[in-house]
Amino acid sequence: MTRREIALKYFDENRDFMQYTVQNGIERYRKGTATLTLTDREGAPIPHAVIRAKQKTHEFKYGANIFMLDEFENQTKNQLYKEKFSGLFNLATLPFYWNTLEPEQGKPRYGADSPKIYRRPATDPCVEFCLANGIEPKLHCLNYDNFSPDWVKDVDVDTHKRLLEKRMRELAERYADVIPSWEVTNETFKTLGNYYQTKFYKEPDFVEWSFRTADKYLPNNRLIINDYFVFDPKQYREYRSPYFMQIERLLYKGIAHLDSIGMQFHSFFPKEKEDWVAKYRYDPVYLYEVMDLYATLGKKLQITEMTIPAFSNSEEDEAVQAELVRNLYSVFFSHPAMEAAIYWNLVDGYAWKAEPGDMSVGENVYYGGLLRFDLSEKPAYRVLKELFTKEWHTETECATAENGTAGFRGFFGTYDLEITADGKTVIKEISLRSDKNNVNTLVIE
Repeated sequence: MTRREIALKYFDENRDFMQYTVQNGIERYRKGTATLTLTDREGAPIPHAVIRAKQKTHEFKYGANIFMLDEFENQTKNQLYKEKFSGLFNLATLPFYWNTLEPEQGKPRYGADSPKIYRRPATDPCVEFCLANGIEPKLHCLNYDNFSPDWVKDVDVDTHKRLLEKRMRELAERYADVIPSWEVTNETFKTLGNYYQTKFYKEPDFVEWSFRTADKYLPNNRLIINDYFVFDPKQYREYRSPYFMQIERLLYKGIAHLDSIGMQFHSFFPKEKEDWVAKYRYDPVYLYEVMDLYATLGKKLQITEMTIPAFSNSEEDEAVQAELVRNLYSVFFSHPAMEAAIYWNLVDGYAWKAEPGDMSVGENVYYGGLLRFDLSEKPAYRVLKELFTKEWHTETECATAENGTAGFRGFFGTYDLEITADGKTVIKEISLRSDKNNVNTLVIE
């Protein structure tokens, strides 16, 4: 069998599911109808106006981590990275790992003049880049115990909590108004052999305390829980899945401010196991089963970290990666509970636990980026751009009736309306959102 036949086996076998459940889900859950009423300043309706609607942004979030912002070996790559990132995504995951944000106690690396740490750009420039390019910044992560700084390693639990609360308070004071979404805990089931767990990690209230404390300082921000073992069949046990029960326990304990459930989707497996991987990661029916289960908790879902291997830069391998990306994003985009799908590393050769360009070790071995090492576009990058700027994009035209009303159906997001009436043309902006009635009265002067 070819690699394509192995990797795409379950998508091919479930074409009816992809056609009816997935495509119908996109139409039903990602689109809405905007009702427009045009009046003059006295409130009289404006009939026969021509309205051209052009979508500008998506409500659904799609992005990647921005860990390589100004981290490349030359300015040409730095600039190209910025262009490719802002040319595709509307969300960026920012590196707020405690051990690299504050490697020396009391000296956080916020500003652009901070000491350089590879794949951990200072946080202020990341936020500034996002805001300048219409990209939503997302914080990753408040309490990720595997990446606590050395100076926390041996403190007692009460001291750890005091220091961690200080971190949360200071980050909230600095960023609460500009970063809407904050991951509170991450990978509480995953033990990384080269790292330690602190004493606090073993406490029964580790996750609960983290959310209660985050809520104290971030009452108006989106709080997210995140973990790795979600789709893995060794961990997925329907209602007895450990991650499901952890979240259920938080809700029973009265943690009301938990907005989104993060679900990682790294296919970090060797190519020789792709037949097994396909059964549990590239089967749309299984993916829906898992998403449906977690949706019963009443929270939105996010694919917070995604890596789809190409395994090489061969034409065949890159084509398979692109086809997997198209199918997977279609599945996630179609599910009513899913609000974001975030890729992980944008560029090959700059992944974790490897030197830049060394494709033989660490996560580099998967060739999991959407761009090659020279930052040229892989087919997977072009697929995502086509989906969100063409296939899942609305540009349409309508005209008002005698009573001044008109309407159009489109993907949720913001729109520019070019309105032509009585020989004059004006531009208005509206939001078509999944959480409101989308009835708009526009005064044309």
